[in-house]
Amino acid sequence: MEYKDYLVRATAAQGQIRVFAVTTRNLVEEARQIHNTSPVATAALGRLLTAGSMMGAMLKNEQDSLTLQIKCSGPIGGLTVVADGNARVKGDVYNPQVMLPPNKLGKLDVGGALDLGVLSVIKDMGLKEPYVGQTQLVSGEIAEDLTYYFATSEQVPSSVGLGVLMNKDNTVKRAGGFILQLMPFAEDKVIDRLEEKIKELDSVTNMLDKEMTPEDILEELLGEFGVEINEKVETSYHCNCSRERVSKAIVSIGEKDIKEMIQEGKPIEVKCHFCNKAYEFSVEDLKSILKKGK
Repeated sequence: MEYKDYLVRATAAQGQIRVFAVTTRNLVEEARQIHNTSPVATAALGRLLTAGSMMGAMLKNEQDSLTLQIKCSGPIGGLTVVADGNARVKGDVYNPQVMLPPNKLGKLDVGGALDLGVLSVIKDMGLKEPYVGQTQLVSGEIAEDLTYYFATSEQVPSSVGLGVLMNKDNTVKRAGGFILQLMPFAEDKVIDRLEEKIKELDSVTNMLDKEMTPEDILEELLGEFGVEINEKVETSYHCNCSRERVSKAIVSIGEKDIKEMIQEGKPIEVKCHFCNKAYEFSVEDLKSILKKGK
């Protein structure tokens, strides 16, 4: 059964808890095809894209954007995901071919691929300066790292669950996750019960393997608290690159390098990091870019 990727936004316990749950199989598979990622890179990028779609949905305005950036010492090198206010995402991975043996639990070793590093969350909300929050990676497994980020940088007690499940042929079988957050006025008894509930919870990959939908996951998480679904939003892999944006990127490499390209007298091809679309710029194009950049 093929369904579109979508996200559900809900509240529970009379608004004391807010929660997002999402299914992202198609967009993670699209990212895998674009970047030709190894299984462990697919899992890492897939988890970050899944988180990005939900964090994009948290933005106040459609034109706001959010970047999740991981710089790390592990063999994957780093990951970047950009999300917009419509929960659409795009991503890039520094070393898409990274291969590692399974971890102790026999699972894809995302933590080993990332190892030590820093997670940055950059929110561009149309103000002069974007908001930047940074935390150390606590496990490199991404869900725990984001749970820690919300607690330390945004002071919001949260629980993040992310999962990517692969088929034997290394295509994506299932992907999805949830972000659950406590409101400042949450009562102690709700917090205590929720903590117990999260400890008992099955892993996201197991829930996805049972073909649970975002609604099923919300029911499993918060059924006893009374879940109220606020909206359902489609999410997708979406790159907004354009010739104009790529030419701005060329300007940023500096006058000296552009002049060298012009002297070579050959057109250049520039590929978008996020979707691999190629843009060709002739020598004349480069000359006009150089003029504009001055």
